[in-house]
Amino acid sequence: MSCAENPSPESAADRWLLLIHQLPPKPAYFRVKVWRRLQGLGAVAIKSSVYALPMNEETQEDFEWLLREIEEGGGEGSLCEARFIGGLNDAEVIALFNATRDADYQELTKEVRDLAGLVSSENARGESSAELKGKHARLRKRLAEIERIDFFGANGRESVAGLLAGIEDHFNAALGSSGPEEDVKPMEQGLQNLKGKVWVTRRGVHVDRIACAWLITRFIDPDARFKFVPHKGYEPEPGELRFDMFEAEFTHKGDNCSFEVLLERTGLSDPALKAIADIVHDIDLKEDKFGRPEAAGIARLIAGLTAAAQTDGERIERGRTIFDDLYASFRDERG
Repeated sequence: MSCAENPSPESAADRWLLLIHQLPPKPAYFRVKVWRRLQGLGAVAIKSSVYALPMNEETQEDFEWLLREIEEGGGEGSLCEARFIGGLNDAEVIALFNATRDADYQELTKEVRDLAGLVSSENARGESSAELKGKHARLRKRLAEIERIDFFGANGRESVAGLLAGIEDHFNAALGSSGPEEDVKPMEQGLQNLKGKVWVTRRGVHVDRIACAWLITRFIDPDARFKFVPHKGYEPEPGELRFDMFEAEFTHKGDNCSFEVLLERTGLSDPALKAIADIVHDIDLKEDKFGRPEAAGIARLIAGLTAAAQTDGERIERGRTIFDDLYASFRDERG
């Protein structure tokens, strides 16, 4: 295994924009308006009345317009370009952004699951197909809104997108269509065709991507190479396969996490791997669908691993030991 190393995800931003503002006590609606605007921009609170965004032309323009609104409403404020050199560090600020977006994704996931339940139960509430499709379109639009302000690739995006794709597949099946024609995927031509590839995923790997990388090196290609890229705007090169990212060859589908999809499509049917898939699913999707008793302990180990490792390559390397031992324990149970 080799990795195209990148700076740790925590060093992905070294410049920030800070909006420091003071609002008049009245009218109350103006304070609510400013707060909603900040939420819509994806800003996070560093201190009371101090909000941060990563530095780029678009975010600067967003804050400049908001500052003008604040001043026109009788408030005052300043816009600063900043680096954190004490107290908070970049990693902690990025964690604030990701925690906020994770909460957005989790809230959206609940709504998507409710819709999926309606669709799979053949319209239990008597809603028309057009109404269900309208709800699906609104939820997809909401996902796009969250993605726009997901600056550092929070972990919940793929699971929501997979659920929405599963609902869309149901609609297509109901119409007697499998949807747009898909290219024949390399994995459908045999595992041998997956060797010698560069496996690409987004930076900041967590449990699903760490488990996928382990599965790839352990059962598909021991010499697999890995590459970590920004979560937005990456164009794949020849000889690359993507996993657990937007438009990837292997990513969330319906209610399945990327590890489950990879396991199914490669035809690996070892019961020990299925047990690991159950654990990865529940940790990654933050639910208790399978209720494996080992899940809580593995989640704690992964959390410690990601906090301690400096690079994605190190996270994957250290994760191999965890999943090797977990696999051995399930194999021993069968023995």
